[in-house]
Amino acid sequence: MEVRREPTGKTGEGMGRGGRQVIPRPPRTTLGGPAPWDAIASEGRRPITLARVREAVESSILSPGPVQRVLPDETAEAVAQPGAPSAVLAALFEEDGEARVVLTRRAAHLRTHTGEVSFPGGRLDPGETPEQAALREAREEIGLDSALVDVVGRLTPISTFSSRTSITPVVGIMASRPTSLVANPHEVEHVFDVALRELTEDSVFHEELWEFGPGTVRQMWFFELPDDTIWGATARMLVELLRAALEV
Repeated sequence: MEVRREPTGKTGEGMGRGGRQVIPRPPRTTLGGPAPWDAIASEGRRPITLARVREAVESSILSPGPVQRVLPDETAEAVAQPGAPSAVLAALFEEDGEARVVLTRRAAHLRTHTGEVSFPGGRLDPGETPEQAALREAREEIGLDSALVDVVGRLTPISTFSSRTSITPVVGIMASRPTSLVANPHEVEHVFDVALRELTEDSVFHEELWEFGPGTVRQMWFFELPDDTIWGATARMLVELLRAALEV
């Protein structure tokens, strides 16, 4: 049974939420439980400031190390035999008292993860650290000047089953909105940003349970934005960041 989400129109434009990318839901899919921050009243989820994010990353999130978290849609084999290591950059800035994160929509001609929302990032070059790779990829994909980014830490490394890639999320903070971002058309269709607070809204976040056979149920998270859906590894990274910032 396919999960259906009723569109919640974008004010003034009559648009619904959710992107056009194809999400490979299995036949047996049901809505899951509440958001991790559900117990916090809506007014208690705001504001999520940049200072709040910095403190959370520096004090609450795992420090760099070999620990990997296995996603529910992965197997032990995928983590035990990962492919080339990769890194992504979660670059944040503050506007009107709200921390906002920079995201991309992958180009439609790419062979994998076509049209999906992701952080800028890619594979590590020989001798690179995750921080160096994340900054380089952000510069190549969206023209982000590395000098503007203060790297404050990492989220938990994860491994994807489809590409057998180990991904290290790097968190960076900027003093203000970057004004010269340009999407590299070879890799990125669109660059945009969203407030972390918006991601915690009840109309934006939902969980699904994907059943692939007896005893095999996988927990999947989604953020439904106007014209885009964040899911998969990117959604999991954002959930970890939000949980740290909200202390849940």
